Amino acid sequence: MLDRRTLLIASGAAAAIALRPRGVWAQEITVEGVLYDPAAPVLGNPEGDVTIVEYFDYQCPYCKAMHPDLMRVARQDGGLRIVLKDWPIFGPVSTRAARLALGAQDLGAYEQVVNTLMATTGRLSNGQLNAAVQQVLAPGRAQAAYRKRRAHWDGLLERNAMQAEAFGFAGTPGVLVDTVVFDGALDHEALTAAVAEVRSPR
Repeated sequence: MLDRRTLLIASGAAAAIALRPRGVWAQEITVEGVLYDPAAPVLGNPEGDVTIVEYFDYQCPYCKAMHPDLMRVARQDGGLRIVLKDWPIFGPVSTRAARLALGAQDLGAYEQVVNTLMATTGRLSNGQLNAAVQQVLAPGRAQAAYRKRRAHWDGLLERNAMQAEAFGFAGTPGVLVDTVVFDGALDHEALTAAVAEVRSPR
């Protein structure tokens, strides 16, 4: 069974999460910072009434299994904001994959690169990573775009990691549907039910 928690105080967009970061992280987590980080890529409807946040790694088999269901829900429900938070925890190839995808954001190709990488199977070598990205654009172009705004993207990756640690996620994926936190993957049925519950009158 999924570990389902409501950790955010839903009294306002700037409310603080009912959990403070652990370890070396000193920044307070807020609803605004988690759901509306201006640097985080957004898929689906940017003006949607419900936000789904996923902390993920391109080498995580559970993230890859969940991705088609997430995209399907977004297509079926025009009111969803999908905020993807790269959290590379499986080593240097994962970090490089996140950097290439974020570089592709500045080239208008983030969603295509994400979809291509999520369609891969198993762990990735650098060669496999390059071959996957090459289906969308030259990896060198994505790398160059990332380097142009390295501080911007690295700051986002640091915030993503800080938030994931504060939520106590055991690994990827970690999912939020608005202010409800799920420690683990959600399939199409579970995503649809979670969105419906968020929208239901209190």
